[in-house]
Amino acid sequence: MAWDEWTRLKEDAAARAASGMRLNQLPATGGGGGGTGDGDLVVHDDQLGKLGNMTFELRERLRIDGDFARPATFRASVDLFNDGLDMGAALTEVHDAWNTQLRTLLEACAHISNGLDFTRAQHAKDEDDVVTGMRDAAGQLMSVSRINDYLK
Repeated sequence: MAWDEWTRLKEDAAARAASGMRLNQLPATGGGGGGTGDGDLVVHDDQLGKLGNMTFELRERLRIDGDFARPATFRASVDLFNDGLDMGAALTEVHDAWNTQLRTLLEACAHISNGLDFTRAQHAKDEDDVVTGMRDAAGQLMSVSRINDYLK
């Protein structure tokens, strides 16, 4: 390989690296999803924490506010039913449907909140494993001082 060819190949490689790696992706000009253009999905721990807190707070407000009218609705349905009105049975069905939907929504909020908490905890554990579990080529754990030697 001639020196000029080697230089050209290095310049081509540097140009490709500067433009960023794109795998399994359509060109930015056509189709596909929006995105930021850098191709990376980044979520920071504090953002996950805020989302988890917001989901938990939503669940708590929904638990209280969504159940506000339940006792009065149930009493009204029983009174109407006892007075011989068919509306009492219909109101009981509405009451039961509302409670089912409310419990489903509360459960969904709890799953989201718990999932975010789990993601944060798992990421922290993975980071800790990476930091404390670096191994050398022989598979032996490296000491922190040995890792520092590699970084210098």
